[in-house]
Amino acid sequence: MKIKLLLSLITSMLILSTPVHAERIKDIANIQGVRSNQLIGYGLVVGLPGTGEKTRYTEQTFRTMLKNFGINLPDSVRPNSKNVAVVAVHADMPAFIKPGQNLDVTVSSLGEAKSLRGGTLIQTFLKGVDGNVYAIAQGSLVVSGFSAEGLDGSQVIQNTPTVGRIPSGAIVERSVASPFSSGDHLTFNLRRSDFSTAKRMADAINDLLGPDMARAIDATSIQVSAPRDASQRVSFLSTLENIEVEPADESAKVIVNSRTGTIVVGQHVKLLPAAVTHGGLTVTIAEATQVSQPNALAGGDTVVTTNSTIDVSEKDRRMFMFNPGTSLDELVRAVNLVGAAPSDVLAILEALKMAGALHGELIII
Repeated sequence: MKIKLLLSLITSMLILSTPVHAERIKDIANIQGVRSNQLIGYGLVVGLPGTGEKTRYTEQTFRTMLKNFGINLPDSVRPNSKNVAVVAVHADMPAFIKPGQNLDVTVSSLGEAKSLRGGTLIQTFLKGVDGNVYAIAQGSLVVSGFSAEGLDGSQVIQNTPTVGRIPSGAIVERSVASPFSSGDHLTFNLRRSDFSTAKRMADAINDLLGPDMARAIDATSIQVSAPRDASQRVSFLSTLENIEVEPADESAKVIVNSRTGTIVVGQHVKLLPAAVTHGGLTVTIAEATQVSQPNALAGGDTVVTTNSTIDVSEKDRRMFMFNPGTSLDELVRAVNLVGAAPSDVLAILEALKMAGALHGELIII
């Protein structure tokens, strides 16, 4: 009774003491041990309209399936059907899911099948990393892609016809043990590690629950004392995850995607005194092919000649100087005045970093 009264009081305090720029704990951290598990299986898709495959491992898998039903094919008899395909089946098993509940599964072709459209996955065991069977999948595939092929070899493919899904296509047969109800503590792991955020989160919990209820272990983990009773722990966690914490500011970073030309500059990036000049040098090489045909009476051979035209132009660019503590806004304005393209901006940022004038981490992805 006292615990329920304490939880009600804590909930009321949360409503009255919400920071202005804050995020809930459930949005910035995960509970250690509460996670999904990956399952994978190997099976057969049947009923394909001639878009399957005829390979040795498909035949072997097909024979094994028939043996499970007491049908033994002689070695001299080889299945000659293209309505079968071997597939990999995988699914994610969420935390706390119980036997009898359903999972969505994804089915992907492993061989030479052209399309899984119209096929049906027959009973397939889905195993975890420990080798145990946790779910059984079966059902008709939903395939968004399709393919069509003509007699002349021409082919049209839209999306991916060799991958399909079966909504609620697997039934859970075994649950995964969770450490959620064991021990005297719960541990929160920040999704973005930061010492300041970890300390603020521990302080926010202690301010609400009392001193020494939470402590930051490192830049990622915050350990909180929790009741042992499972039902009380659920109510306790429901209160904790709605506590709002103001995350610390990110460190100064410049993120550059060299493939797409995307550049993201963090708000705390500063520039030390520096002078930058940007010049545009354009070299254009054009190749023109000509055929020299000699006079028929004069004799000689026909000769193919190439004329090359090289044009070099250099545009005038202005030089600009950054004063101490130049902000992001000033940096963007200066670069825009120069008229630099994303690739040129990357070169400027790299040069500033090499010169020691860029106050922040330059990350190229």
